[in-house]
Amino acid sequence: MKPEARFALALLLMIGVFVLTGILFPSAPPEPAPAGEADAPGAPEVQADAPGEPPSELPSEPPDLSVAPTGGEFGLDERERIVTVETPLYRIEFSSYGAVARSITLPGYQSFTREGPVELVPDGSEILAGLWQYQSSGNPLDLTRYPHTVSPAGGIRIGEGGGSRTLTFRFDHPEGSFFSEIRYTFTADSYIIEVDGELPAVERPALFVGMGTGLAVNELKGEDDLRLMAVSGNPVDGGIESLPLGRIREPETIGGPLRWAAVKSKFFVEVILPAARPGGGEVLSGIWADPANLADRAAVRVGIPVDATGSYSYRTYLGPIERDRLLAIGDDLEEVNPYGWGFLRPILRPLVVGVLWVVEALHEGLSLGYGWVLIVIGVLMRVVLWPLNRKAMRSQVKTMAIQPLALDIKERYKDNPQRMQQETMKLYKEHGVNPLAGCVPLLIPMPVFFALFFVFQNTIALRGVPFMWLPDLSAPDPLYILPLFFGATMFLTMKLTQTAAPNPQMKMMMYVMPIMMTVMFLWWGLPSGLLLYYSATNVATIPQQMLITNERKKLQAANPVKHPA
Repeated sequence: MKPEARFALALLLMIGVFVLTGILFPSAPPEPAPAGEADAPGAPEVQADAPGEPPSELPSEPPDLSVAPTGGEFGLDERERIVTVETPLYRIEFSSYGAVARSITLPGYQSFTREGPVELVPDGSEILAGLWQYQSSGNPLDLTRYPHTVSPAGGIRIGEGGGSRTLTFRFDHPEGSFFSEIRYTFTADSYIIEVDGELPAVERPALFVGMGTGLAVNELKGEDDLRLMAVSGNPVDGGIESLPLGRIREPETIGGPLRWAAVKSKFFVEVILPAARPGGGEVLSGIWADPANLADRAAVRVGIPVDATGSYSYRTYLGPIERDRLLAIGDDLEEVNPYGWGFLRPILRPLVVGVLWVVEALHEGLSLGYGWVLIVIGVLMRVVLWPLNRKAMRSQVKTMAIQPLALDIKERYKDNPQRMQQETMKLYKEHGVNPLAGCVPLLIPMPVFFALFFVFQNTIALRGVPFMWLPDLSAPDPLYILPLFFGATMFLTMKLTQTAAPNPQMKMMMYVMPIMMTVMFLWWGLPSGLLLYYSATNVATIPQQMLITNERKKLQAANPVKHPA
């Protein structure tokens, strides 16, 4: 079998394995969460998973329930009340039981899986639920079992430019043996909510705040949202750690002290941060994640330090993964949704910042829609890289011209590798050829291509943005036009290259590579915005390749191939 035939067969087998694996072993669909009944009388039944093994600085035993009532006997069978907070950025529904958030909607973002705006809390779930414990105690005390009074009772509504407002939840034991007070402070122009509260002063207290079992799915391609669902933390003495929720099969921890803790999906995130105090130094105690009874989910809790007087405070960010907002918070929170693989991030980080700046400069400065921004960037990349491509082509022509002489040296000194290397380097020097000059110029822009790939795939700026027939630049092309167009333009580009420099292996690649890439892009369902950029780059490459082809022919005519004597 010829080498090119073996190469083609290997590629086809790779594609076959890739496709058949997905068909024979499909991922299991997520089970729907049970719907909660907000109007049921009495305290809502909340199944609290016990947190994982706490670190040494936290109490190892939960509190004694004798310090607080368990409901019923003291008339604690009050009906649950839902209190609403509205600002220009979000709408939150709090339960009077434990001051937990039952619903968080973001009016600035449309959900693609339900009517109305994005919802962060899955159906039947809740976040910001508190578990209180201290040294030498029994089971954790679940604050969601106790009805709190609410002030103001009618909730809060803050308009544009409005000042900060505080919503207070308070529970007092009828006999005075226990109390709980939780205060949320909201502002009109920020997704950050200040939280502080008070509990009885006891020995070595701690509070675990629940972050739910992941965020609600809001994207058209729900499997992507679930695949990217993760819990992350930023330890003070190490880099950012992340655990995909779908891979948590046993209790997991991210040890403290932490600068922040987060649960994220593809475009949205809930974050717990220490309270902002003069001088800083505040930290979180750790993160505990336990397997949930739903696919791609895990129950997550964060340890909040409580001082000797029973007071505690923290901040929570509930909103979109907007890099500028997260960057303004500090402590590398923008890395909650990192771009690229870990070993490349130090290189990619400044490039990502530059790409995002260019995207927003074109969008805001020139009033271009994001679809046109992607096209313009694709064309600009080819224009900027034209000198490098041209230099690489000229070096390749020189290398091809002396290739017969290099092969003759290789044959002549095949038994003397050292002499072969000396004569080859002498040949390169005599003809002014740098063997690396043909590939190094093409490798220089690779980090930029990686940065563009990750930015256009993950940036929330493209979410829900239509362009021509595309309903959403962050979702796959529903008509499959872009993947097919990309494959066609890739084939044309490679054919022009083959015309100037015929090569049997490259000829086979000319047919196989476009087909393989088209099948992979169709299978992966890449965002249409990313494919729009790739397609624009290919189209801009075609005239450049035609110029390179003509120039290569002229150079080959002026420098005919020399044959050894």
